[in-house]
Amino acid sequence: MNKITAIVLAAGQGKRMNSPVAKQFLILQEKPVLYYALRAFEESSVDEIILVTGKGQADYCRDYIVDFYHIKKVIHIEEGGIERYDSVYQALKVTNASNYVLIHDGARPFITADLIDHLIQQVTEYKACIIGTPVKETIKVVDTEGFISGTPNRNMLWTAQTPQAFECAEIRKAYDMFYIEGNKKELNITDDAMVYETYLKRPVKMILGDYNNLKITTPEDLSLAEEILRTVLYEKNKKIEQFFHE
Repeated sequence: MNKITAIVLAAGQGKRMNSPVAKQFLILQEKPVLYYALRAFEESSVDEIILVTGKGQADYCRDYIVDFYHIKKVIHIEEGGIERYDSVYQALKVTNASNYVLIHDGARPFITADLIDHLIQQVTEYKACIIGTPVKETIKVVDTEGFISGTPNRNMLWTAQTPQAFECAEIRKAYDMFYIEGNKKELNITDDAMVYETYLKRPVKMILGDYNNLKITTPEDLSLAEEILRTVLYEKNKKIEQFFHE
């Protein structure tokens, strides 16, 4: 049996939210944003969760989210680093004996257990895969002076999401190489697949995700999340009503 570990990142400061509260702790339908991601992994087939928090936030997360909402699969709560990749690397160091690891942004509340389980099935075949969605609009490449320098083929463009899933030993190896090389800022690493692609020179499979799986970054995103959640709850209630009427 493969051991599956989920790393949930909740160390971001959320400066673009213009709020003193980090985005992962903002309230969405009476629960913190982070709760929804943790609940999805709790209900999935992952074996354990490593939660990465900001400095000084571990006790808050344990007392008011993990314990309060009975998230049983969280086995470690680690304080993250300055950058996202520092937080991922910190968590990878405690993924003992894991075969596969899924890395997820805690500010993405609409990941589902079904999609997580599908990604787990795919990573056992492809060794490295992420979820994403095809872009819907035309994309323009712009130079430093603001002029369009190219228009890539939209059919080849996808928006990357999380979770991103890998063989645990291989993504750890890629991150080790990343830190040994020491040119982190020059590379402008923005996700885990980029570390894997850059240092191991191996392909990463793109798996169809969900357009609702947005990352809450701005106040507008929080408003959109409220609307998505209302729609989700409405559809669930409809299914319950249909069940009792049948």
